[in-house]
Amino acid sequence: MLYLKGLAMGAADAVPGVSGGTVAFITGIYERLLGAIRGLNGSALRLLLKGKFSAFWQKVDGTFLVILLGGILSSLLIFSRLILYWLETVPEILWAFFFGLIVASCWLVAKGIPRWNLGTVLFLVLGTISGYLLTVLTPANTPEHLLFIFLSGAIAICAMILPGISGSFILVILGKYEFIFTALKAFQLKILLTFALGCVAGLLAFSHVVHWLLRKFHNATVAFLTGIMIGSLNKIWPWKQVLEYYTNRHGEQKPLREVNIWPGAYQELTGQAPHLWWALGFAVLGFLLVWGIEMAARQSQKVHQS
Repeated sequence: MLYLKGLAMGAADAVPGVSGGTVAFITGIYERLLGAIRGLNGSALRLLLKGKFSAFWQKVDGTFLVILLGGILSSLLIFSRLILYWLETVPEILWAFFFGLIVASCWLVAKGIPRWNLGTVLFLVLGTISGYLLTVLTPANTPEHLLFIFLSGAIAICAMILPGISGSFILVILGKYEFIFTALKAFQLKILLTFALGCVAGLLAFSHVVHWLLRKFHNATVAFLTGIMIGSLNKIWPWKQVLEYYTNRHGEQKPLREVNIWPGAYQELTGQAPHLWWALGFAVLGFLLVWGIEMAARQSQKVHQS
């Protein structure tokens, strides 16, 4: 059953806008997951270095983590192939689906702020500006060297453990979403290990910072994160015109600079059908999917409280 829950979390983490943390909450393992992650600290490392493997395994809830991660990785391997295929064949529809997911996530994360005031509004605006600038300043192609992959893993993992925030969305902003999924499909061990090490480093370092920020400055932090997501919608817009290409190390042409355009101009400028009605339908489907997951999470919370 725990492995199946991991499969569900992996499926959620594979798409921008759906948080694996939310699925963990629905399935009743969120608190245990956070406890296991917080167990990965200095004292656990000292136990490991002293050879006290049994004590280390118990402190980090090792069996729980290994089975759960096995389910997540299995699901990501399956979905990486599907998503790469859809990105190749129907990118406009897929990005429209992701756009609907992100819009719903923005709304639901903002609802996590119990009381709005001038301060939270300012943090929302600051986050929105920051998110937009991040998408404008980050090119479609970002570095492929191992240090950037390591940093991408460290940043994305912090989002993956927060209900409502999607780690895959962070990878989209960083321009590494398709890159990491391609590495998963091809099982490029060097890239995957570097990304995994970044995830571990992010859990050990940034997750504690995020936990502290949410505990001390909950409303301001959530408002800022909501703003980041709103501003970053610029990156998810389904209809884009490529202004400049580059050739990757495999000899394939990839977008380097892109600009958003309206669906009506898309076919004229790119020669490709905009699939407008399909895109709108899947955007609505994405919104309803996130809304449905959130409703399930609330129902689960009511059951646990009763």
